[in-house]
Amino acid sequence: MPLPSAPTDTSPAMTDLFRSAFRSHPAGVTVVTAVGHSGPVGLTASSVASVSVDPPSLSFSLSGSRSAEKLIEADTVVVHMMAASQVDLAKVFSKPGTERFTADMDCRTLPTGEPLLGGALWALRCRITHRVPVGTSILLAAEVLDVIGHPGKGEPLVYHDRAFYRLVEEGRVG
Repeated sequence: MPLPSAPTDTSPAMTDLFRSAFRSHPAGVTVVTAVGHSGPVGLTASSVASVSVDPPSLSFSLSGSRSAEKLIEADTVVVHMMAASQVDLAKVFSKPGTERFTADMDCRTLPTGEPLLGGALWALRCRITHRVPVGTSILLAAEVLDVIGHPGKGEPLVYHDRAFYRLVEEGRVG
């Protein structure tokens, strides 16, 4: 059942407050890759969220870049949950116009065609099931087809207030 709609405040003040709120909300860092019509494509995303365990599914949103446009068109993607040691790689995939798949990069092609980056804590190969326009973004829902893991291999990479951080056991508060 749809919820009743309310007027939306899209003023610059609301936009600034919204951005400030999410700058203070840390998020895990992922790199999402796929194979496009002209070769491999990928970008850094911090909007990945678990949606369901049955079937295993996740979501993420994309907007505004050529890489995003190519990923939105892909049938399958690989979501790499980045290790703190991969901060430089996450930065490469976050900058528009940067060459992303270089000969010296630890990357191989899966038998299904998608690029798999080495060193990620986890990689989830997914099939896109839904593409939903939301404002200036596209929300993608995807079913997880394969899980490639390296548990215990390192600390996760976290994004907070426009900077990357490592999450360490000593930081645990509860």
